[in-house]
Amino acid sequence: MKNNILITFFAMTLFFGCRVHELSVNQDKQKKVITENINIPIREYSIQSVLWQQHAAEYRALTYQAFYLAQMRLNDIIANKVDLKKPLAIVTDIDETVLNNSPYSGKQVELDEDYNTLRWTEWVKKKKAAVIPGALDFFNYAKSKSIEVFYISNRSINQKNETIDNLQIIGFPFADESHVLLKDSLSGKQPRRLHVQETHEIVLLLGDNLSDFSDVFEERSTIERNRNVDSLKAFFGKKFIVLPNTIYGDWETKGILEGKHNWTNFQKDSIRHQKIISY
Repeated sequence: MKNNILITFFAMTLFFGCRVHELSVNQDKQKKVITENINIPIREYSIQSVLWQQHAAEYRALTYQAFYLAQMRLNDIIANKVDLKKPLAIVTDIDETVLNNSPYSGKQVELDEDYNTLRWTEWVKKKKAAVIPGALDFFNYAKSKSIEVFYISNRSINQKNETIDNLQIIGFPFADESHVLLKDSLSGKQPRRLHVQETHEIVLLLGDNLSDFSDVFEERSTIERNRNVDSLKAFFGKKFIVLPNTIYGDWETKGILEGKHNWTNFQKDSIRHQKIISY
């Protein structure tokens, strides 16, 4: 009799224990579903970056500093150049290097939406991107020294007319069909840089993204990008002039988000938190 009672007791304990575990697992699953369905604003994380670019005097100071350094380097190059068979040229990116697109980023925050081609096209067609502080003076200075400027951008080639118009409205030199080289089928800029090199000696490159300078930064992880910067450190400030951009870039898409485009908003938020370095 006593053995039967013990057997029954252990059976009931096992049953309820399993039941409690099952309920716990189901609750965890429900919590996960609820947590992943929390409406995390898509662009909430970028608000501080947009505010910094649009309002911080430090941002303006950094862009002036970058173009002042570029002018110093250009003067050194001109003063010490040897006889070259090809004319000198500067290659520059457009977005966040000569044109300020932060109002587009502001619209993303306002509408709580990620990048989409239709919205970007809407912005480009307005031709209202303002000049990055210091850019116009520098490139006009380069023109005064008989240095040609080529604008290599990953804007779509379908946006060439609007892009040239926007540059011309501001007054940028060499803003024409032959000097504005936009993306056709390949996003990599190396073929377009090589095209310029066929006829010109590129003495300076300016951009806000490392892929504006060399293909060694294309499709690279954060570790690789930093390692390649270290290996090319002698070029920065000498031939490569970097403009600040904390809003977007390969540092985020190829680096932080590891080149994957199918993360959910919840996963992206988790990844950003996981990659913060603390103590």
